[in-house]
Amino acid sequence: MSIDLKNIQSGYDGFRLKDVSLQIARDSLTVLIGPNGCGKSTLLKTISRELHPRGGRVLLDSKDVTQQRSKLVARQISVLPQHPVVPPGITVEQLVGYGRAPYQNLLGLRSSEDRLRVEDALEIVDLSPLKDKLVSALSGGQRQRAFVAMCIAQDTPYVLFDEPTSFLDIRYQYEVLDLMATLHEQGKTVVAVLHDIAQAARYATDLVVMKDAQVRAVGKPTDIITEDMLSAVYGIDARVYADPVTGTPAVSAL
Repeated sequence: MSIDLKNIQSGYDGFRLKDVSLQIARDSLTVLIGPNGCGKSTLLKTISRELHPRGGRVLLDSKDVTQQRSKLVARQISVLPQHPVVPPGITVEQLVGYGRAPYQNLLGLRSSEDRLRVEDALEIVDLSPLKDKLVSALSGGQRQRAFVAMCIAQDTPYVLFDEPTSFLDIRYQYEVLDLMATLHEQGKTVVAVLHDIAQAARYATDLVVMKDAQVRAVGKPTDIITEDMLSAVYGIDARVYADPVTGTPAVSAL
């Protein structure tokens, strides 16, 4: 049971992934790292069907995602996009309730199960006291937690995070990363794009290194984050050392 990418060619005009093949293990917390513009978000969007590959296949538990109904895929994969759009005039509870859309009929009526999932999601992200507040009135960290709650309410085995800590203060970065780790501990397969190498090493079970629209390395953080890799992929002279708190790899540029 996994996400399998086979010879993927996907992207936009002027940019395309170059025959990317990758297997993301079920129950892993896999983080994609690499320089800006290397294809990390493109890869994530291809997995979620936001982008359709021009070549190759994306297999979800051995089934091609492009051949499945949208509602069925939405019951398997939830996504926190890089720049989530906040619909005007909706409350936190309403936003989180959107996560239940794949399970509702054409009338959009909520079941008791839907309401329970929404309540549980709000509790997990500690937003229950703010459930009646407008999303537009939330702080950046609270808003990001609300979107995480929507993913939790969607109750999918696979959860994708595209740069979930961008533009957040460091406190809120770790709040979101901790929520990501909580989902993994609950048995979800989590795939995330992160820029901070130390944060990626701290939270990931597996790392995927990308450069120039290709996958350059896959493995455990302690094996992947080396001074040679940082030089070859990021073009920096740096030293790698064990974080004094977590023991995971950390980086100091020279």
